[in-house]
Amino acid sequence: MDEFGPLNLQPHPGRQWAERGGRHKDLDRKPGPRRRAIYTRPHGVRHLFAAYDLVEDKLYGHIKLTKNRSKFLEFCRYLRSLYPATVRIAIVCDNYSPHLTTKRCRRVATWAEANNVEIAYTPTNSSWLNRIEAQFTALRYFTLDGTDHQSHKEQGSMIRRYIIWRNEHAQDERLRSVVNRANVA
Repeated sequence: MDEFGPLNLQPHPGRQWAERGGRHKDLDRKPGPRRRAIYTRPHGVRHLFAAYDLVEDKLYGHIKLTKNRSKFLEFCRYLRSLYPATVRIAIVCDNYSPHLTTKRCRRVATWAEANNVEIAYTPTNSSWLNRIEAQFTALRYFTLDGTDHQSHKEQGSMIRRYIIWRNEHAQDERLRSVVNRANVA
């Protein structure tokens, strides 16, 4: 599992923003939409907590207002609810501070021990070892590239629709090629 974000309300450059130039330029085509300027974040940001099940090849995600230890544990409880209590699950995380068990705050370790969960941490500066990172590349490619959402509700709806589509079409050729390219990098 990992977090994706911050999810800003800003234009994301992508495939449709620039008109193709050169020899293949369409002379009858009008200029594309102008990207709006964004200098402030009056609507704040959101964060996507997501998990990738390697066995079932499924992606799970929740969009939250903040990214902290309480929200992390809330999402872990959701992941635990997906499987019977007798099944031991392993959650692979990076070394972001809310994931870590420290002497000062042992909430994550206490919860994991009580709920048959093992939390495994990737080495420092090695988040690319976490298999969900390639799924984030595909999410960015299919959902955010070339968009300019007007509200977080609209953006969140598109992300949720993508997760549903991705789980139903896990063997889609385009999806596999984007994920495989990201896994190699």
